[in-house]
Amino acid sequence: MKIVLSAAYVLPGTTEETEETQRRGKRTGGAVTGWDITPSGVESILSLVGLAADDLGKDIKGYGTSVEEAARRAGTISGPYCGAAPTGPVGAAVANFVSDTQAQITFMAARIKKTMDGTVEATAAYIDGDLAMAARSQREAAKVPTAAELRAVAGQADRQGGGE
Repeated sequence: MKIVLSAAYVLPGTTEETEETQRRGKRTGGAVTGWDITPSGVESILSLVGLAADDLGKDIKGYGTSVEEAARRAGTISGPYCGAAPTGPVGAAVANFVSDTQAQITFMAARIKKTMDGTVEATAAYIDGDLAMAARSQREAAKVPTAAELRAVAGQADRQGGGE
């Protein structure tokens, strides 16, 4: 099941708040009082985020290769030596930078994945809630009217002149 959400929260009074959201009263006082999620819109947004995440993954992979090459070539000590050229201070600094930023890059990738997974789960729960509400409403509608409901309808008919 592919799900996409397009739900944005905008603080009241900001320029992005539309007349429609003000009219519906969905957002008041800075707190979400209702949800207006379009699963197809969520799917569209997640597809775009997925493409961006794929591009980011390729960029990170390329970054690693490029930085490794830069560290190897930058500041190497030249002269006669056996084996690989020893790394100089610039190469060591580049390698340290990569080592120090690795955790941040890993965190960023994990955050993107977790956010996308959470969005899919939240949308599925929203859809399931809608289905559950629809099923409950359908069950209630199929029940035999109660005595109070019959009296209410009869009273309404009497007031409209149809209960004589």
